[in-house]
This record gives sequence, structure tokens and C-alpha cells, in this order.
Amino acid sequence: VIGITKAYVTRVGAGPFPTELFDEVGERMTDIGGEYGTTTGRRRRVGWFDSVLARYANRVNGFTDIFLTKLDVLSEFETLKVATSYRHDGEEFHHFPPHQSIFHHAEPVFTDMPGWGRDISEVTEYDDLPQEARDYVDLLEEQAETPITWVSVGPKRSQTLIRRDVPLVPAAAS
Repeated sequence: VIGITKAYVTRVGAGPFPTELFDEVGERMTDIGGEYGTTTGRRRRVGWFDSVLARYANRVNGFTDIFLTKLDVLSEFETLKVATSYRHDGEEFHHFPPHQSIFHHAEPVFTDMPGWGRDISEVTEYDDLPQEARDYVDLLEEQAETPITWVSVGPKRSQTLIRRDVPLVPAAAS
């Protein structure tokens, strides 16, 4: 089972979003990432990568690998943030909170990472990414508790970087 996630988080519509950005960083991320509804043209809500949600999605779906998209969108940010847990009423949650009300009022606990400060959209081999970009992917992989096997640095098929080979498993006989 392959999980697909962006290198940051987006959401459409109302509801809790602990890592949501309301500042010019969020505006810039929206513009660079083209985060507007296809039909309505409305701005999507954007935020930093949320490890708590990634772990939850992994547990619910049983991911074997993750395909990380839109890493290139983060190229011009000096500092990146990754939510590694939530805090609510003095309690820290590394996993999804047991009640929606906690999730709604949760404050993200961030780890800061240095950005890489250069365009990566022309990189064709994972090992040619700047060390800071590879460190960011490593942290996301560690936090999501699932191997990140593919990374996209743009919308074209040729902009998909393979981090490790995945053996093909023959389809089960029916």
C-alpha cells in the first residue's frame, strides 16, 4: 500500500488544522504550490508537514512505502518546520488524540529544519539533492514511520526521484 503525501499539508474546507499557516509564508507556499481548487479556484489551506497525521494515516492504511510530492515547493524557504507532536493542556500527543476536541485545540510542537535555498526541479538523482533536502526527507520518513521511496521535485514524470528499489510482487492468483 503506497501512501501519497505532499512535503507540506493542505486542506480544503473547515475543520482542525494544527499546522496551518496564516502568514506570508503560507501565502507564498500557496502560490508556489498552486494550491487553488481546480473547479472553484479557491485557495487551499496550507501548513507545515504534520507527523502526527502522517503516523495516523500510516496506522489506518498500513502503508509499505510513501511517495512524497512537491518537495520543490519548499525550495525557497529559509527555515522549514515539521510538527512532531501536539500539545494540549500540558499533555503531549505523539499519536492522534483520542478526542476531536483535543485535535481541534492542539498546538503543534515543531522541529525546525534549514531550507536548501536553491531550485531542485532539475535534479534527476536523489543523491544530487542538497543535503538539507535529504535531511528533511529523512526526518519525514522517521516521523511517518514508513519508508519514503519516491520523491517528486516537480509535476512531470521525469521529476520523480527514486530513493530505493522496490521489488515487484506478482499479483495473487484469483
